[in-house]
Amino acid sequence: MVSQIIIKSPGIPFTVPVVQKALEQGVRVIDEIEFAAHYTTAKIVAITGTNGKTTTTLLTYHLLKEAGLKVGLAGNIGHSLAKQVIEDRYEFYVVEISSFQLESTYTFKPYVGVILNITPDHMDRYEYKLRNYVNAKFKIAENMDQADHFIYFKDNHVVRDKIADSLIKANIYAISLEEIASAHLENEDMVFEVGAGDALKINLSETVLKGKHNAINMMAAVKSALICGVDDSSVKEGLKTFQNAPHRLEYVTTINNVEFVNDSKATNVDAVGYALDSFSQSLVWIAGGVDKGNNYDLIMEMVNEKVKALVCLGKDNSKLRDAFHEQIINLLETGNMKDAVRSAMNYAGEHDVVLLSPACASFDLFNNYEDRGEQFKAAVWELKQEFENHVLS
Repeated sequence: MVSQIIIKSPGIPFTVPVVQKALEQGVRVIDEIEFAAHYTTAKIVAITGTNGKTTTTLLTYHLLKEAGLKVGLAGNIGHSLAKQVIEDRYEFYVVEISSFQLESTYTFKPYVGVILNITPDHMDRYEYKLRNYVNAKFKIAENMDQADHFIYFKDNHVVRDKIADSLIKANIYAISLEEIASAHLENEDMVFEVGAGDALKINLSETVLKGKHNAINMMAAVKSALICGVDDSSVKEGLKTFQNAPHRLEYVTTINNVEFVNDSKATNVDAVGYALDSFSQSLVWIAGGVDKGNNYDLIMEMVNEKVKALVCLGKDNSKLRDAFHEQIINLLETGNMKDAVRSAMNYAGEHDVVLLSPACASFDLFNNYEDRGEQFKAAVWELKQEFENHVLS
């Protein structure tokens, strides 16, 4: 007799009454990834982390595909894994997997598992206890064994401390920006251990992704690709031809020597920190939305150093306003993207950057972060058109 199973959408927490009732009745409640993984013989590369997982997943997929491997893309991006395993024509699947999905996995066993970083996020989902969020993320490695490979970012103390307290049976590889590791940064070179005493070096100038956070993403992706059998030359070529997904430090255009950058995917404080660290210019920062338990003290020093004005975009900007009103003289609130863009332009000087990097979820004013990013770009292009018409008239 087949036991009853519910495949739960990741956005539905275990605390809702219908899920609780199902569990009480002995019904198995699982994620689609857990279900689909039983129906494939392909090797799965699973990538999680608070920030950077989409970029890392897309880059890993790109490196494997460009090397000629048969590879599918699934999880939070691409087609569902369940749909793809019906035909199951791939050697590998690269899967972006969130903590919400991992909560409902029990036998899931990736060939390569990656944890990029863990910082406070979705605290409202996890009873405002970081350890609950960490435990959900680490389910990625729960069933891995000596035939599998686990990659982690060593400089993230939350990840490092959890590993020290865990029994992970897989082969373990550290990546680091600060010290020698299986993959590490040495001046401007990414250095990868590839054998007994041998190393692959790739200069950051040979890649299309910029910023230290993207060096982490690239090292994780390259290490995953090497484990999957991609050769050195294919890796180097793939890094040159990669195109990242939109809404991730996406340059939009320049108006009167002011750059506009769309980082709508930055829905937590840590992601905003990565964005701020990517610029040397003065910034006009557009932020706000649905707060997820943010601790703005984590970026206070960087904001003080780089941000000249803050435009709060949301229905309730109180937490953001209270955090920064003493640090930033120029602070304005609005509930409209068009007004936010125009106000930011008014604050900006020549060679400044207007950065949309919200630190919050988007659901108060927008359908999702993509909608927010698209509205930002539309408002910027409308402003540019008006500016050019004024100059020509």
